[in-house]
Amino acid sequence: MIDWPNVTASGHREPGLKPEELQRSKCVLGFIPVIYYSILLCVGVPVNILTAVALSRLASRTKKALYYYLLAVTGSDILSQLFIIFVGFLLETAVFHRDVPVLLLSSVSAAEFAANHASIWSTVPLTVDRYVALCHPLLHRQISYPARARKIIMVVLSLSFASGVPFFWWSDMWRNSDPPTSLDTVLIWTHVTIIYFLPCSIFLVLNSLIIHTLRVRQRQQQCEEESGPKSAPPRRLGKTTAMLLAITSVFSVLWAPRTIVVIYHLYVSSVHRDWRVHLAYDLSNMLAMLNTAVNFFLYCFVSKPFRNAVRDVVLLRGGALYPRRALPQQQAPTNASISSLYSGNNKRSQRDSTPLTPHRPKKPS
Repeated sequence: MIDWPNVTASGHREPGLKPEELQRSKCVLGFIPVIYYSILLCVGVPVNILTAVALSRLASRTKKALYYYLLAVTGSDILSQLFIIFVGFLLETAVFHRDVPVLLLSSVSAAEFAANHASIWSTVPLTVDRYVALCHPLLHRQISYPARARKIIMVVLSLSFASGVPFFWWSDMWRNSDPPTSLDTVLIWTHVTIIYFLPCSIFLVLNSLIIHTLRVRQRQQQCEEESGPKSAPPRRLGKTTAMLLAITSVFSVLWAPRTIVVIYHLYVSSVHRDWRVHLAYDLSNMLAMLNTAVNFFLYCFVSKPFRNAVRDVVLLRGGALYPRRALPQQQAPTNASISSLYSGNNKRSQRDSTPLTPHRPKKPS
């Protein structure tokens, strides 16, 4: 769950402080978070829906597991925007000022954590798929197909949703004036491990291996060019790999401040007491939620097929569901082999079906 600024009642009185100073955890940003999240929701949800439709068309047309993984990331981002921004902040906090039953608050908290974990961990299968495709291409051809991708996505989403259940007991950082308990410490460390440290470690290791593999192949091609005749140009960083690196890098940058502030709140200074930590927590939450709306622009910047699919959706074209006519050169060898196979089989069938005429002996002259 993303915790938002609220007026809190302090249970600890320090000497020299007036009651009105103890009563409020100052929100320096005022109404800026409300305006920011309203704009982010109004822009992010339609953009992610457009992304989902475009990726669905690409997935149905190309039958690539890549687009199914990207579709899972987009769907999880939509859930995060609905549960965290719309329900958690705009409704519970900005409209009702969290004056709702405690059971409802805890249930929404668990749902927010589940959506948050799903949004982050749906990127992990995408990273693994790209690693296998580049470092073990033969294995990738055997194990990467849409049916298996859908099963992997279902398992990851199920585990992500289940991981949100313990956070039913998450403590509200803004309203709870007591020091963090042992349960709070366990939940906070579990949360930052699930949403940042563990996935970022996976991203760092696999992306490093991908970059290392591409560099080794480029060096080998350069050595072959120097020692022998000119061959194909060296392989550059593919657009799909560039998209993956962009997605994981943006996530690591946008979620790092919130992770640091949460740990700082746990061990150094509470969000409830220090307005500076309050401000840092507000800004870090705003950056973290921005991650749910930026993938569309990354896809458009990197992928031309995605831009074409988005254009078809916006212009209400249905052609993106079917193979484009720009693909005949890719299908020509297949069609030629099929036609040659068909003609060969046809000739063979004609030869087999033609009755053998008996050899007539020549008549003597």
